[in-house]
Amino acid sequence: MHWLYLAIAIVSEVVATSALKAANGFTRWGPSLLVMAGYTSAFYFLSLALRTIQLGVAYAIWSGVGVALIILVGWVVYRQPLNVASLIGIALIVAGVIVLHIFSKTAAH
Repeated sequence: MHWLYLAIAIVSEVVATSALKAANGFTRWGPSLLVMAGYTSAFYFLSLALRTIQLGVAYAIWSGVGVALIILVGWVVYRQPLNVASLIGIALIVAGVIVLHIFSKTAAH
């Protein structure tokens, strides 16, 4: 269940961060409310995941996967260009998360 909580935290953070750009400095109410709800949900579910997943491992996965997803959202939704360096960076983040999950003796399995 703790991995589900972490996944919900990641998705909530990605939604909130994506809406932050659309909120235009909190001048647009709809995206602004989504930012607040998304970050509240993200931190709540991260706190639940931290009951069993060690802080460093959870934060590394949360931030790494979040960055990779935000890059993809920027590319798809906001038409921000991806270059070779971006793609290599995403691949390295995904590889790091896999290594943490499979090989780390500190991660809760």
